[in-house]
Amino acid sequence: MKLDYSNLLNETAGEIKLSEEQLDIKNIIESTNKHLFITGKAGTGKSTLLQDIKENTKKRCVVVAPTGVAAVNVGGQTIHSLFRLPPKFITEEDINVGERTKKLLKAIDMVIIDEISMVRVELMDAIDIVLRKARSNNDPFGGVQIIMVGDLYQLPPVVKEEELLQYFTRKYGGIYFLNAKVWQRSSFEMYELKTVFRQEDIQFKHMLDCIREDRCSSETFNSLNERAKVSVPTNGVITLTSTNKIADQINEKHLNQLYSDLFIYEAHINGDFDQSSFPAELSLRLKKGAQVMFVRNDRNLNRWVNGTLGHVHSLTRDEVKVDIKGEIHLIKKETWEKYRYNFDEKTNSIKAEIVASFTQYPLKLAWAITIHKSQGKTLDSVLIDLGTGAFACGQTYVALSRCTSLDGIYLKRKITSKDILVDPKIIDFMKRENERYC
Repeated sequence: MKLDYSNLLNETAGEIKLSEEQLDIKNIIESTNKHLFITGKAGTGKSTLLQDIKENTKKRCVVVAPTGVAAVNVGGQTIHSLFRLPPKFITEEDINVGERTKKLLKAIDMVIIDEISMVRVELMDAIDIVLRKARSNNDPFGGVQIIMVGDLYQLPPVVKEEELLQYFTRKYGGIYFLNAKVWQRSSFEMYELKTVFRQEDIQFKHMLDCIREDRCSSETFNSLNERAKVSVPTNGVITLTSTNKIADQINEKHLNQLYSDLFIYEAHINGDFDQSSFPAELSLRLKKGAQVMFVRNDRNLNRWVNGTLGHVHSLTRDEVKVDIKGEIHLIKKETWEKYRYNFDEKTNSIKAEIVASFTQYPLKLAWAITIHKSQGKTLDSVLIDLGTGAFACGQTYVALSRCTSLDGIYLKRKITSKDILVDPKIIDFMKRENERYC
């Protein structure tokens, strides 16, 4: 039975058109109950495929993500919220499946997990335990089909405590979902999307592949670091930084240099919308001339996408106009919904109930953002500032792969081999999985 998404907003403009390889994967999902891990380089259409499956599947499906922002953006629920898990390190003793959760989880056919690279090992096992308990079925995930979407070469799970990292290493052998016990007892098939839509230049694509897999030659570094010698344009370039503090300082500095009036637009929140899940600014501070980024696709006319840069053309208390490459657009406020899945016994279907909403202009100051927050965005021109060095696996790859071309990349300093952080276990895993399906 189909999940009722009649009250969900479509993030795309018009009908989603899938490539042949995307259609092949979609057909496997619809015609089988196989567990799939859908991966691919940055810009290969993973999110597009997920959106299409979510909206068109004939199966009773729920979509989850590890963070509040990711869940809101995909029109789903957080993993912790759906499975009623505590927001901390999880042990089996923490797992208590209530009757309402049981009814819901007994009814579903498929769970789609977005941003799977950020799902920690014990959270993956917790999903399995909850589903098995709720459905009284000891098969992996209680017999529910699991579709995981993400790229292990991008940002990893967050483990801040050294003791916890050591614990995961001792007990599981690592922090990733692939280290989970349920992964070992499940039969997941990996499907890798190959066609990159974001970049067209073959040389740049090859460079990104080398950085992604930590196999850069001196020639690759030399070609890339030519971009450290190029003068940075004064407009239309966004700085990608490693920390929120640096990004905020850059934005505040540039905003203060504008002598036009300051306008503050407050978001309207209805219901329980956690601050960590805010999809846009709570208090949006703008001045005429400010460089801004759109944080949501234009779902009706396709005039901009998540990541498009522009400049504030004019402001009033009730009106915001933005200049995008010489075209002036009147910007309307957008509403993001927060959902909770419920089982409807009358229709024997799963309903996506709106439990909160957040209304704000889909803009943010964009002289700078963090590399972490740039994930999933497509940018034309970026200045990459890694500071004293990259500190997370995949960080440099995420920064570079946001850009549509090498000509749009500017480097604050040269990138060295120390900035290319890739977990060797991920390289080995991907190599083994690729060999299985070659």
